[in-house]
Amino acid sequence: MQYQRVLADEAAMVAFGAELAQVSDGQGVIFLEGDLGMGKTTLCRGVLQGFGHKGAVKSPTYTLVEPYELKDKQVYHFDLYRLSDPEELEYLGIRDYFDNQALCLIEWPDKGAGILPQPDLTLSITVEGRGRRIQWQSGTQFGQQLADKLLEKR
Repeated sequence: MQYQRVLADEAAMVAFGAELAQVSDGQGVIFLEGDLGMGKTTLCRGVLQGFGHKGAVKSPTYTLVEPYELKDKQVYHFDLYRLSDPEELEYLGIRDYFDNQALCLIEWPDKGAGILPQPDLTLSITVEGRGRRIQWQSGTQFGQQLADKLLEKR
């Protein structure tokens, strides 16, 4: 089944992120794919706002991970763009971040190939006119539930 949606602007991307927060309930591993400037961090901002975060959301390009504790939710926002070798993630203690009680949003997951766990959901963002096309596919049974719930939100 093809899962996709066209998002007209930044506000629509933020709203989609809030929907993702709702359907995930703060759990899972989500890969975010797309070229520079596609809106990956904007989508993460929407997820965090969906959990009630009021502050700024910046891409953790230099720190690799930015943790957020939101009420009873733990969200980790990764940006692996500057990672030169996936093995660097081992020094970061990457495995400690992936438990069933956290949501991990990972930008540039290809940079962590072989180290990162299988994603529950992979979101791919491309240009569509003046907006963005977001496509998603599941990688696990839990991810299939998320994918279906997002489709229902249309």
